[in-house]
Amino acid sequence: MLLDTKNRVQQISTIYIGAVNSAQVRTGEVFRDAIRRNSAAMIVAHNHPANDPTPSPEDVLVTRQIVEAGKLLDIDGLDHLIVCRSRYVSLRERGLGFSS
Repeated sequence: MLLDTKNRVQQISTIYIGAVNSAQVRTGEVFRDAIRRNSAAMIVAHNHPANDPTPSPEDVLVTRQIVEAGKLLDIDGLDHLIVCRSRYVSLRERGLGFSS
C-alpha cells in the first residue's frame, strides 16, 4: 500500500506473485511504484497460504532490507503484514526487521 504524507492510501500495488511456498523479492522493485507516485510511506503485505502467519527468517530479512532502503529513499516503511485467511501478523508490532 502506498501512502501519502497523511498516511492516506494512494495505491495498492501487486509486486510479486510467488510460488506455492516462496517468492523471490528484489527490494528495488518494491519501491518502483512508490517512487513514481512520490509516496511518503508504504505498508508491505504478503500472504502465507498455509494459514500460518508466523514470520520466517526470510520475512524478517526482507523487512529489514525494505526498511533500510526506505530510509535512503525517504519513504517510511510503516509495517510488513503477513496475512492468512483468519489472522495476520504485524512485523512492526513484533519488532521484527524494524530498528528501535
